[in-house]
This record gives sequence, structure tokens and C-alpha cells, in this order.
Amino acid sequence: MMHTIDLRSDTVTKPTPEMRQAMYEAEVGDDVYGDDPTVNELERKAAERLGKEAALFVVSGTMGNLVALLTHCGRGDEVILGDKSHTFLYEQGGMAALGGVTPHTVPNQADGTLRIADIGGAIRPDDPHFPRTRLLCLENTHNVCNGTPVPVDYMARAAAFAHNRGLSVHLDGARVFNAAVALGVDVSAIVRDVDSVQFCLSKGLSAPIGSMVCGSAAFIAEARRARKVVGGGMRQAGVIAAAGIVALEKMTDRLVDDHARARHLAEALTELPGVQVSPVTTNIVYFTVTDEAPKSPEQVEVQLKDRGILLNSRGGGRFRAVTHVGIGDEDLESTIEALRQIMT
Repeated sequence: MMHTIDLRSDTVTKPTPEMRQAMYEAEVGDDVYGDDPTVNELERKAAERLGKEAALFVVSGTMGNLVALLTHCGRGDEVILGDKSHTFLYEQGGMAALGGVTPHTVPNQADGTLRIADIGGAIRPDDPHFPRTRLLCLENTHNVCNGTPVPVDYMARAAAFAHNRGLSVHLDGARVFNAAVALGVDVSAIVRDVDSVQFCLSKGLSAPIGSMVCGSAAFIAEARRARKVVGGGMRQAGVIAAAGIVALEKMTDRLVDDHARARHLAEALTELPGVQVSPVTTNIVYFTVTDEAPKSPEQVEVQLKDRGILLNSRGGGRFRAVTHVGIGDEDLESTIEALRQIMT
């Protein structure tokens, strides 16, 4: 069987042997009743790690963001968020479809930030003709904007601006540990000024399933109700929470290796004819196969797949490659050599 090099996403990571053992040995109970000790321990550790009072274990990042938005907002309220944000583009409009919450998009800048002036311009005046602006939603790292880590000082400025105008702030921090590694700061510094944050255990941290929502104790108590209504109440969930504990304790520091491999891949791509590479700062590499390339984007994708190499095609010749624990140095060199053969 051909060896597959899967660079489509860091969601394809497999649980480590230590995670599998922890899952096998996990002490469990009914989490809806608050009786699962492993889930309780994961939630305690997640809150402590991010410097928040409490945390909630959810099935996915999409559920985590939805639960947070439903907790912050009521039907008819409005959320300000970026036009390239994952919550707006890739979560099926859940805030509107299920929560009656209106998204008000403003342009994402190239570095993933939102201009403070644009945020201010999107806040509705107190007028019965308009929905009430309740929430600012940020993203860090920013997926579509080249996986860019958003600096701590920007997070603080944007949160202060929102709070001074009566808004709460939620962070889609699916890859916030990648941001912490890239910025060289503790993850708690990034999320210090936000009211809630969601981060994924199942991406670069290698757990098989799950995300965490963190915030104040009062917020998480309400979020637990929102989780239940969207079908997220789990029973003996300690079986999967055990892998999440290992992810938090053992998998965050090694993300630096993924970032180094992503930079190496990007450097190799810049040497290929007709290939434009976006700036790389974490584990996500975006590149575009232009009209000047010797092969079309469709040919590149098919010929890589024939060699057992999978990328994420974003249309218009743009590709995304994501490094993760399942991609070693040998896999990376094989990918680079395959691209050289295809493009020359």
C-alpha cells in the first residue's frame, strides 16, 4: 500500500500511543450530571492553562464557537466579525440559522486583524430599527490569512475598544497554541482580555476529537446550557477527554517543529517556476500555482495525489498545506521532490 502524506489539515493527526493508553484506562461517569472525573479534570486543566475561571468540553470547534455565540447573544442580536473568519465562512451560518444572531462582517486585514475604526463603524446606535451589537469575534491564528498569529497588543487594544463600548469579546482560538509558539508568549497572554475563547484539541494537538470553551464561571454555566440544546451533552466522555489531557500536557511545546517544517516547505516552493508563496509564520502554507507554471493547478493536484500526497485545494490555483505531528522530515522531503518533478 502506498504511503500517504496528508497535508490537507492538522485535523488528520492520529492519537499518540500515550493518548490511546489514557483513553483505555480513563475513569468515566455521566458528564451531563457532572460525574465524569476525567472530563472534569480536562476542564480544570484547560481553564488553568488559559488563565480563565472555568472551561467546557465540546465535540468540535464549530460547536464551541456556536455555544459561545449563543451564550453571549440572544435572538436578534448582532456579532461583528471578519469577512474571512472561519466562523463566518465555514460554520454553515450556525449563529443565524440556529441562534437568530446576525453576522456583521468587516474586512480582515492581511495579518488577520480587523481595523479598530472598522469595528467602531460597525457598532449599531441604540435605535429600534437596528439589531443590538453584542459581541466582537476575533480569530487567532487566522486560518485564511495564511495562518497568521495575531499579536498580543492587538488583542488587548481590540478587546479594550469593544469593552469600552459595551461589547463582549469571543476568540476563535482553534490554533491558539500555534499562535503562542509563534509569538513566543504564554497562551494565557493572548486570551487575557477576551471574555471567552474556543480552542481545538483535535488539530495540531493530536487528540481524536474535542475542543474547549473557556471563560468566567458564570459564562461557562450558561454555555453548558447552550451545549445541551445543540445536542452536545455527552455521557461517559472521559474516554475522549483523557486524550485531551495528554494533548494539553504533552503536545503544545512540540508545535515549534511543525512551524519549522512549514517554513522549510515554503522556502522550497519559492524556487519552483510559476509558484507564489504567501508568508508563513505557523504551520500553514498557502501557495498559488499561477498561469506561468508549467502545469495547471488541476494537474499539480492530480499528480501529487498519484504519488500519495494530499493537499487542500482552495480554488483559483490556491493550495493549502498544513504540517503536523504526522509529517516528518522524510515526508516533507518526499513532498518537495515530488513538486520539483511535477513543476519542471
